Amino acid sequence: MSTPSIATASATGAAYLIPPGTGELRWMGQTGTYFLATGQQTSGGFCLVDERAFKGESVPLHRHGGDMESFYVLEGALVIFLGDGPGLRAEAGAFAHVPAGEVHGFRVDSESARYLILTTPRHGEFYRAITRPVQGESIGGPAIGQACQDFGIEFIGPLPAVP
Repeated sequence: MSTPSIATASATGAAYLIPPGTGELRWMGQTGTYFLATGQQTSGGFCLVDERAFKGESVPLHRHGGDMESFYVLEGALVIFLGDGPGLRAEAGAFAHVPAGEVHGFRVDSESARYLILTTPRHGEFYRAITRPVQGESIGGPAIGQACQDFGIEFIGPLPAVP
């Protein structure tokens, strides 16, 4: 039986442990994304990221036809938009699942929030394409637009206002 190790970006299909706050950290704006499990590390099983964001940060309404996405709120609160329904407040402990092709988006509704995103390896690679390493440069419109095209992300429009 092999002994699990501390994860590295090159780990492929091996057991591993990532101590708190030590996953690969990447940024998009003020949102920090820790990659806890990549498709490479899970032999194509899934991708899991731990995101930390601040009030007002949001992802506009969009859909991705081939990739499901699930959210688990660890701290703070999000307003999650699913389909054409009203925004739903999701506080710590809330879980939302978005099947492939479903229109969705969200906004941080507390001073800060921390949430897990469980998705497909392909969608995890989209996250990698739209984020930058801690020491990297910021990412802007053209790069995000190209990543959306490359990974089949269709933006629908801005999030509705929340009363």
